[in-house]
Amino acid sequence: MRLSPNYRHQPAFIPQTPKQMSDRFPAIRITMLPKDTNASGTIFGGVILSYIDLAGGIEARRQSPKKFVTKAMHEVVFVAPVHLGDLVTFYTRTVRMGRTSITVDVEVEAERLGLGGTKETVRVTEAEVIYVAVDENGHPIPIKAS
Repeated sequence: MRLSPNYRHQPAFIPQTPKQMSDRFPAIRITMLPKDTNASGTIFGGVILSYIDLAGGIEARRQSPKKFVTKAMHEVVFVAPVHLGDLVTFYTRTVRMGRTSITVDVEVEAERLGLGGTKETVRVTEAEVIYVAVDENGHPIPIKAS
């Protein structure tokens, strides 16, 4: 077997570093359906906000097995509409880990797949979401064991 001159051997297990922790991860991919539309025929913004929260929660759980609750979602500005049938991807990356909280950036992109084989990807929005690790009584707890 011949390997490309650009091939570099990578070990089977690569420990996670802060740099790798911030890599973009496709947490959710979903096709928008008629039940998701608003009165104007585009996808209701609240549906997108719900998926942003879910995607960010997935990223928080990828970083720690704790139970997380949403503390805050910073400004969300929709820069493009999402249409019926669009394939929407919610990319996440951890931007900050505190003692009890994780801040996750969620980027939303829509792929418009045309009937003639055309494909266009548009940026829809981005949000920074903060999650707090909590115990069974809802009190904040450290993310990492001391």
